Amino acid sequence: MAEQLIPKRSDYKKLISYQKADVIFQITYFFCSHFIKPGDRTRDQMVQAARSGKQNIVEGCAASLTSAKTEIKLIAVAKASLLELLEDYEDFLKVNSAPQWQPGSVEFEYMKKLGAEHNDAQFFMSLVETRPAATIANMCIILIKQADYLLFKQLKSLEKSFLEHGGFTERMYRLRSNSRPTYPSSPDKKQKTDK
Repeated sequence: MAEQLIPKRSDYKKLISYQKADVIFQITYFFCSHFIKPGDRTRDQMVQAARSGKQNIVEGCAASLTSAKTEIKLIAVAKASLLELLEDYEDFLKVNSAPQWQPGSVEFEYMKKLGAEHNDAQFFMSLVETRPAATIANMCIILIKQADYLLFKQLKSLEKSFLEHGGFTERMYRLRSNSRPTYPSSPDKKQKTDK
């Protein structure tokens, strides 16, 4: 298939990283609405961090058409936003003297399995609506760690693609160079020699 200047845009909603980020946003919105007091700055910060994680994936995919640099930057911002949110959930458990699920525990391993098998927000919302705050926080911590890993893999894939194919400017140059007509070179004229 011939290279195109503006490639077909990928559907960000099909990205597992986006689906996971959407789940995290919806759970966080519910969590903050029910368990963080209105007026508490943490409430707004957590919702904003969750939203930023999701929206920067969307913006990154949109920017991919013309700027690999911007796409990579925005995916990195999404990753950073979710790690900020992770810290907020861990702080919530600490200040409320609630244990954080550890790898190997029944709760951790079960939630890890659910996170690997499901990316549907409706599925997770049906669970969190009946769980206490500490359980929801632990659930979201595991989902965030899974999303963080997916975004890391996405960044490595974007890095590989950039190194192999370059960015928009290089694509423009290649296509422009390939579209220029080529003319046969004129045969060298025989030089006259004096006898």
